[in-house]
Amino acid sequence: MAKIAWGITGGGHLLKESLDAFGGLENADLFVSAAGMEVLDVYSLEPPVTPITDSTFSTKTCAAFASGRYGLFVISPATSNSVAKFAYGISDTMITTLFSQCGKSRVPTIVLPTDMEETVMSMGATKPLKIYPRPVDLENAEKLKSFPGVSVVRTIEELLKKISETPGRGV
Repeated sequence: MAKIAWGITGGGHLLKESLDAFGGLENADLFVSAAGMEVLDVYSLEPPVTPITDSTFSTKTCAAFASGRYGLFVISPATSNSVAKFAYGISDTMITTLFSQCGKSRVPTIVLPTDMEETVMSMGATKPLKIYPRPVDLENAEKLKSFPGVSVVRTIEELLKKISETPGRGV
């Protein structure tokens, strides 16, 4: 069975929940962007496994997607910055490069954007926050829904359901 690749970007919203969901998976690798590593530190969270980071990432990883080592790419949480890059084909970070590679290799991808509603209640590093995503952020998340092989979800529960529905997967 092909592995799951799980990407974390620099979003704090749903970060703990994403780590908990990842921790419940078998046969999965964790990819954390440089911004994601910073946010993990700010939130005093430890990844459940040693992650692959920007400094340990290489073109060998892209080849692993193309060759079928990974059968699913999950990106949770995905910041508005990463979602905008996905939507417009910009591949200048580890996570955006892997998103692009998945499209080219027809690896199914599930994205949980941090900005999916006009108002978001989120747990900050020390207290709850009310966030107001910009219209462009909501539009970019909506745009991803039209990408072949990409599923956009709104909650961790939807994410886990989608993972379990992916052929060859299960939680």
